[in-house]
Amino acid sequence: MIERNLIYAPNKQLLLNPNNIGLDFEDVRINTSDGLSLHGWYIPGPNKLTLVWFHGNSGNISTRLDLIGDVRKNLGYNIFIFDYRGYGLSSGDTSEEGTYSDSDAVMSYLLSSKDLDPSQTVLWGHSLGCAIATKVATKYPIRTLILQSGFTSIPAMSSHKYPFLPGIGLLTRILFKTKYDILSELGSVQVPILVIHGDQDSVVPHFMGETIFSHARSPKRFYSVKGAGHNDIHVTGGSDYYKVLYDFIENPRKT
Repeated sequence: MIERNLIYAPNKQLLLNPNNIGLDFEDVRINTSDGLSLHGWYIPGPNKLTLVWFHGNSGNISTRLDLIGDVRKNLGYNIFIFDYRGYGLSSGDTSEEGTYSDSDAVMSYLLSSKDLDPSQTVLWGHSLGCAIATKVATKYPIRTLILQSGFTSIPAMSSHKYPFLPGIGLLTRILFKTKYDILSELGSVQVPILVIHGDQDSVVPHFMGETIFSHARSPKRFYSVKGAGHNDIHVTGGSDYYKVLYDFIENPRKT
């Protein structure tokens, strides 16, 4: 419980839904293999591509509506976003293995119920969601993987956050079950990767984005957003941000 409370900060209350920002949506319930119920939103768009969204460690899907609205407006893709177990209206308690199981249930649902074409599917992870999206990308022949504001691992984050505690990273690696070690998974990802990081990120340092990029296989691209922090990249980056996203998603293997 202590470990879970240090890593996850879920909010159970949904503040708004896509209708509040003028978007049609489908309320979705998905059953996991261990009997839990996940909640998500499917937001259709005019473009045939679908973004599957893996959010960070705090809040829930309703706290991402500003970004959802901007992405839908600027890119026009279908969007599916869901809450991991323990977040929003999803049942259960969160864990690393649980988030991976949740993602498998989501992909199974999308591939069957939505007739999702993997070649037209983009996985988009933010912060903690980068590790989860990367894990999913090792299992499915998707189109592309976008990793925004991602950290390299939980032990590495503990070393960064508590530099005054010598050996805290090693201690975390030994004692914590939760690792979210994205670097150990990147070698198995066979699809193009776009790494995005704000150069003023005070939560996850910019060098972690650079490290993720260095471990990723080609084809890959790195986009450093000048002046951006952890959660405001879409605002700070503005139209250039969406140009980079669109170019990568539509032409992922361009060098």
